[in-house]
Amino acid sequence: MAALKRSLEESPSHSKTKKSRTDAPKTERPEPTTSLVTTDVDFPRGGGTSFTPLEVKALRAEAVKEANAELFEVSFFIRYIIGLASDLAKKTKKRKRKADGEVSSSSKPAEAKDKIRIEHLNYKRLTIGMKIFGHIVSILPLALIISLPNQLFAHVPITNISSQLTTYLERADAESLVSESEDEEEDEDKPVKEGVPDLSDIFHVGQYVRTVVVAVHAPGATDISGIGKSRDEISKACRRVELSLIPERVNAGVHKSDLKPGFTLTAAIKSREDHGYILDFGIPDVSGFLSFKSANGGRKNQDAKLHTARLLDVVVTAISTNGRTCTASVDPATFSTSCLSEISSVTSVLPGTLVQALVTSVHPNGLNVQVLGFFEGTIDVLHLGHDPKAYKLGKKIKARILYDYSAAPPKFALSLAEHIIKLSPCLVPGNSTQEVGKTVPEMYPVGTTLEGVKVIRIDAERGLIVEVVPGVEGFIHISHTSDDHVPSLVPSGPWKVGSIHPARVTGFFAFDGLLQLSLKPSIIEQKYLQVSDVEVGEVVKGTIKKLTPTGLFVSLSGGIDGVVWPNHYADIILKHPAKRFKEGATIKCRVLIVDPERKRISLTAKKTLLESTLPFISKSEDAVPGLVTHAVVFKVYEKYLLVEFYNNMKAIVPSNELSDSPKGQLQDAFLVGRALKVRILSVENGRITASIKKASSNFDVVDDISSIEIGNTVEGAISEIHKDNVVLTLQPSHVKALLSLKNLANHRTLSVPQLRVILKVGEKLNELVVVTRNTDKSFVIVANKPKTKTVALPKSNTITMESVSVGQLIGGRVTRHTRQGALIKITSHIGGILHLTDLSDNFETGVSLPVIDTLVKAVIIGVDQSKRQLTLSTRHSRMYPEQEHQVVDREIGDISDIQAGEPVRGFVKNVVEHGLFVTIGRDVDARVQIRELFDDYVKEWQGKFTTHQLVKGRIISADVANKKVEMTLRSIEASQRKGSSSGIRLSDLKEGQKIDGIVQKVEDYGLFVQIDNSKLSGLCHKSELSDNQTADVTTALRGFREGDRVKVVILGIDNRRISLSLKPSHFTKEELEEDEIEDGETADEERSAGDESEAFEIPEGISDEEDDAEDDEDAKAVDIPSHDEESDEEMEVHVDQSQIEYHKSKFSSTTLPKVQSTSQVPSLSVSGGFQWSGETYESDNERGSSDDEEEVGQPSKKKRKKKQIEYDLTADMHTKTPESNADFERLLLGSPNSSYLWIQYMSFQLPLSEVDKARDIAYRAIKAINFREEKEKMNVWIALLNLENVYGTDETLNAVFKEAARANDSKTVHLRLAAIFDQSDKSEKAEEQYKRTSKKFGQSSKVWTLFGEYQLRRGNVEEARKLLPRSLQSLEKRKHLKTISRFAQLEYKYGDAERGKTLFEGIIDSHPKRWDMWLVYMDMEATQSNIQSLRNLFDRVLALKMTSHKAKSFFKKWLDLEKRIGDEEGVDAVKEKAIEWTQRASKAS
Repeated sequence: MAALKRSLEESPSHSKTKKSRTDAPKTERPEPTTSLVTTDVDFPRGGGTSFTPLEVKALRAEAVKEANAELFEVSFFIRYIIGLASDLAKKTKKRKRKADGEVSSSSKPAEAKDKIRIEHLNYKRLTIGMKIFGHIVSILPLALIISLPNQLFAHVPITNISSQLTTYLERADAESLVSESEDEEEDEDKPVKEGVPDLSDIFHVGQYVRTVVVAVHAPGATDISGIGKSRDEISKACRRVELSLIPERVNAGVHKSDLKPGFTLTAAIKSREDHGYILDFGIPDVSGFLSFKSANGGRKNQDAKLHTARLLDVVVTAISTNGRTCTASVDPATFSTSCLSEISSVTSVLPGTLVQALVTSVHPNGLNVQVLGFFEGTIDVLHLGHDPKAYKLGKKIKARILYDYSAAPPKFALSLAEHIIKLSPCLVPGNSTQEVGKTVPEMYPVGTTLEGVKVIRIDAERGLIVEVVPGVEGFIHISHTSDDHVPSLVPSGPWKVGSIHPARVTGFFAFDGLLQLSLKPSIIEQKYLQVSDVEVGEVVKGTIKKLTPTGLFVSLSGGIDGVVWPNHYADIILKHPAKRFKEGATIKCRVLIVDPERKRISLTAKKTLLESTLPFISKSEDAVPGLVTHAVVFKVYEKYLLVEFYNNMKAIVPSNELSDSPKGQLQDAFLVGRALKVRILSVENGRITASIKKASSNFDVVDDISSIEIGNTVEGAISEIHKDNVVLTLQPSHVKALLSLKNLANHRTLSVPQLRVILKVGEKLNELVVVTRNTDKSFVIVANKPKTKTVALPKSNTITMESVSVGQLIGGRVTRHTRQGALIKITSHIGGILHLTDLSDNFETGVSLPVIDTLVKAVIIGVDQSKRQLTLSTRHSRMYPEQEHQVVDREIGDISDIQAGEPVRGFVKNVVEHGLFVTIGRDVDARVQIRELFDDYVKEWQGKFTTHQLVKGRIISADVANKKVEMTLRSIEASQRKGSSSGIRLSDLKEGQKIDGIVQKVEDYGLFVQIDNSKLSGLCHKSELSDNQTADVTTALRGFREGDRVKVVILGIDNRRISLSLKPSHFTKEELEEDEIEDGETADEERSAGDESEAFEIPEGISDEEDDAEDDEDAKAVDIPSHDEESDEEMEVHVDQSQIEYHKSKFSSTTLPKVQSTSQVPSLSVSGGFQWSGETYESDNERGSSDDEEEVGQPSKKKRKKKQIEYDLTADMHTKTPESNADFERLLLGSPNSSYLWIQYMSFQLPLSEVDKARDIAYRAIKAINFREEKEKMNVWIALLNLENVYGTDETLNAVFKEAARANDSKTVHLRLAAIFDQSDKSEKAEEQYKRTSKKFGQSSKVWTLFGEYQLRRGNVEEARKLLPRSLQSLEKRKHLKTISRFAQLEYKYGDAERGKTLFEGIIDSHPKRWDMWLVYMDMEATQSNIQSLRNLFDRVLALKMTSHKAKSFFKKWLDLEKRIGDEEGVDAVKEKAIEWTQRASKAS
């Protein structure tokens, strides 16, 4: 600051300016005592006086009637009478004006004095020494920005405030060069002790000041005079004019005799004394005094002291007898109402003085007035406050002086504006509570869009005056009326008076009280007008302005610039940023810091921050413990890191929260500028502590468990599965909990090994009770709620057909297996049947017919009195209806219970030559034809299926009348690819229908879901994801991935657009649980199936044991115990034990090798149904030996249990998601050729910022994968290219690309790199790569078609169409037809369908026998749903000569299209034409 200080003796501006007018040297001027005008005519002609006869007469009248109180009126009447006489003389006789001292060469006719031209103040009319009234609009550290009349701006440097302040600045400058001792500092006078006050302590925004012009610079001057290099429009405008507030200059011309009570002027505090302040008026031989009482009375803060060198607006209250001391007051009310009545000289009239004036003339653009009875003045229409017609001649008014603009004769500009008369802010007129007391800028801030403003005045050269609302006006400069150049404004043009236009607020002229508006459409549509409009965290696009060693400057909309510092260029340090950032290129950034005071915006170009969907922290309230967000390493210390968020928010990361594995030097592991993911741990007194190692989802727990009490009923999701227990994350508190596997197994009546196979990570468990809390380790122990006491089974001797009822629990012995299920004997005369579909609520995890001769417990669901047979079920939902159950496979009792497109599971009932029969309900069988069995052709298909095998498929059709159900086992993708006509059509859907689908694409605004068994897809907007209005839908969107299965409800269908919803409120609890289980199964199948895309699982090794040796007596006979109580109790105990043995037998040691042998490739999940369907039933001897072992004792059971645990640990190793490097290394030992594992291993390193390690893993994979596995190697190369594209530089990406092209098919690598650029929105690089590929592989039709598709998707239609003739020049002739056809299809999909139609017409005209081209053409036309065009095509093709077989295929296609998009009449017409064609063909033969 010291470097910019200047002394009073120096020039106002140091730097050289272009054609600047500077202040003349200060000289002493004699004080005129009698004349009212200081400018005399040199050497008056004839030795006469320089005064006019009128002025001489006025002086004589003043001398005679000096004491007369009515001086003003008398003077007025004298001048008024003389004026009337002069007018009368002009009308009768024209004469020349003759006066003493007038040059005889001038012979112009005299003009009336009441017709003074009203001129606007502009920069050209500003002269050195002109005194102007101003209004402070901004306070900078080294300057004030002043608003002047007529929309002008100026500045006051800090050295032009007061001479006292300049002295302090010079002393501070000297102290900075010479160090003084503390004793010498204590000897300094008081002002130095107080220090140099800031300008914000002396002035306030909105304060009115009296100024004098000291310099006027030409446009484009570089002298900034303390304003700084601001790009603000006001700061630019104020640079041209330099003002001074120094009392010596402002009060120059005021005489001692003018200092009378009520006189207002500007003073500076010279010193502080015992009773008050000594003031400096800048008038020789006069000083002022301001008492403490008076000073405090006029200020809000009475305890604070006034700074020495401060400027004050004072009113003279008293004058000492010697005339050397004036007592002053700073009361604002007194200052604003003091009116000047008499003066000794014209120079005593200061700007801002309230004076009395008389209206002498009324003009359309203002008033002419007479000031103080002697001087002429004008009032611009902008400062009238009312219509000029409201003022009449001779009316007395009080106005405030704005500036003087003529010295001979003296003329003043005045104002009648209410806010200037009262010296108050410009308020909005209004009666509503929202408007009262508000200023115009508060009601209409910068950026406000106004629907319509009314033009009320036109200035042809300057602009428009418009009315925003009554009482609020705005000014529109001529350059802001249109985006086109407007040379001048005409009254009859588009901006005529009374016209209404939309406008936008771009500023405020504080002095005039006018809004600065713009009518430019570009300004109205502009996003940002000022720095404060930009929001922190917002993603913006800008244009690179320039790149310097200190930063990258980016131009945003509206002339607002931002800077990207070097550590925010990219996720890594760029060695050559100039290669990446080119001037004029478009760049996407995220706003990092917004500083409205300094008008500075900091941006970041880091891709991690740009693509982050995590919440960001920009203020202390955003830092919530547990929040996961991205941060950038700001500084590295020895024992902790300092990371930075948005808006200069920082957090500390201790060394123990960096990583689980010990790091070496933190400076080497964490470079400054690296983007990291952190979790907020605590916020104490503004200090934020974060963790890096707890930022992953595995640490999504909290340390505060105070909200969980013992005995609370909670629910949670499984996060980890261990040997003896599972780890849960309770919802919604995220508290960690432990649950014993034994407790859960007993609750589900399963064995622990069986339970371990069923359980999956992410499964939700309900009805848990908190039994223990561990506050030290921040976890709780939970257990399942105890079941209600089971109802005792009835005794067999009391069971009759009349006593049984539906819903009753009953026990019996399994006697036989049939194709329908198991036969169970209840009594000697009552039997039951247990169907396969009634065994369990989940066919995959518990379906296997119970072993013969075992006792089972079931519930009666049907009674057939005629056959004396009961229909039984062992479904838990049937046996225990009062409990909550997860029903994955619902009961299907009738064909009417199913609908087309519904996914179902069932059991193979019979394998016949034409397909399968699958049981999906008790009395419901579905037929699966051979073509619906597999996605691909399988020759020996019958060996793939066995009786009772579990299969999964979809319902194609359900004919209730004929009791026929058609089913398919093919995947949805295969059905669509093969053009299956069995899919769901748009007409099949209706509002409110619940359907299943697959997430097709994830966008910022929602999900695109493809409906199962159809080609239809719909949009689920992000607002339809949750019922919670305050939920973070952005976080919810991140939870979805492409390929996820979801259950949705149709909200509406409008113009073939399907609106979907995922809100849980649309579904019942059973539907949601079924959906979650199906999603888990789908995910497991995808992980285990690898590249295979089967839509259902085919278990192996199911044997169908039927004991044909048993006769009817054995089937009916059952051992009945004695009728005493003891035997009855034994019967009940045996039923329970048999149930337990039944579960244990499923995991006997004899079945373990088979289960393990089927798992050839390690997978991340093992399906429970795989084990059940893979087991074989034990023979009678095996069962006997097993029973014998159980009767001997426990040792054998322990051995078997130990073996089962070992097996389950191995299974758990494969089901557990890899969470460390060791887990990945272990999996890779078993599957070294799996590119999926290698790529997952690479992606695991990226959140840990281990980019180099990810590269090393990729090269390891390339070496480890067998050379025969070319596809797997290619996958790794593509992953490495993606890695270099995101985290590497152009050099590293180019090097990897060249290696990949040498090691793999070069064309494939070229195309994949172009696709990578396209997916990462690097359009320029993608286009360049496609051009390079088409040049190198110009003989490939695929290259040209992909290039064309890219251009069409980008909207470059003309560029895409130019590729077709270019491709035909390079391609072989045999490939021309295929290429043209492909371009035509692209036109249908992305471009103009009519152009695609033209291309196909050319093909079929030149190749009419290419039936495949006809079919493609028809398919493209079908996408347009234009049935008439299709009919014309079929008529044309069928008119050609073809075989009956080909004609049949065309008629069949035509018929299908008529059914789909045509009508019944079209269907009948097709059938008739088919008959005609057949008859005509038979006659021709």
